[in-house]
Amino acid sequence: MTFQAPWWLLALLVVAALVAVYVVLQLRRQAYAARFTNVALLGTIVPKRPGWKRHLAFGLVALGLTALVVSLAVPSTEVRVPRERATVVMAVDVSLSMQATDVEPDRFSAMQTAAKEFVDVLPERINLGLVSFAGTATTVVPPTTDRLQVAAAIDNLDLAEATAIGEAVFTSLAAIENFQSALDAGEEEAAPARIVLLSDGYNTVGREDTQAIDAAREAGVPVSTIAFGTDYGTLDLDGETVPVPVDRETLEEIADATGGSYSEAASAAELEQVYEDLGSQIGYTTEPQDISYWFVRVGVLVSLIGVVLSLLWTNRLV
Repeated sequence: MTFQAPWWLLALLVVAALVAVYVVLQLRRQAYAARFTNVALLGTIVPKRPGWKRHLAFGLVALGLTALVVSLAVPSTEVRVPRERATVVMAVDVSLSMQATDVEPDRFSAMQTAAKEFVDVLPERINLGLVSFAGTATTVVPPTTDRLQVAAAIDNLDLAEATAIGEAVFTSLAAIENFQSALDAGEEEAAPARIVLLSDGYNTVGREDTQAIDAAREAGVPVSTIAFGTDYGTLDLDGETVPVPVDRETLEEIADATGGSYSEAASAAELEQVYEDLGSQIGYTTEPQDISYWFVRVGVLVSLIGVVLSLLWTNRLV
């Protein structure tokens, strides 16, 4: 919890002073009563006081005043809210290495299932695009709020040869730029954008990863990467077993250099969790929410209870 007007908290010293005065008065009252030597006689000539009831009533009033003072400091707390505007491009590797079965049932099928989970996690108002890449990169679906279109496109992806990670970033950036330039000229500042790139192999064709990093940084678009698969993945090509390990180092470098996040997934369940976490991070933001009204309500209610009890028990306000 934070305070937008913290200087008002100094007024708590006034409440503390009132409590101190109350305590001093109670001690003096006890000292005065102790001067009587005949305690039995004292009980007959001085009416019984409510004792703990009086203290309880005062305590409630003091607590209520404390809450009211805190409300003046405008307390606020961070709340999670869906983004109103954002553009996300999901770039997925469809190279032949995605046929590897080190992830059940295979990398490609697991990716399709998890990617559709990501589609469902994002808030509806976020524009989501889809880019697939193998030897080249293609914008399959430009950024849109039509989730059914993106999900259907994921189901219809096909595998191809080679892996062009750098081209995937460039194509994703182009999709974002084209979408934002097509927006109404009366729009406010461009919505935040992000690329979520999944790959299971090494960059083999196209522009270098370093060029893609420079382009993403210049555009101010973070690239979050997912290294998918294990070090034991293999592919059967023309009767020959070919290892298809994951290039974690490059993917982590891309994420770190562009301000994105890096994740690893070695199973279908892990990939689904990664996509879910990314959807939560990208699709939502935190904003301060004023909660001073709660302190006002509590302060007024508790103070009133204290005053009413004091009147009932002592015929005095406090």
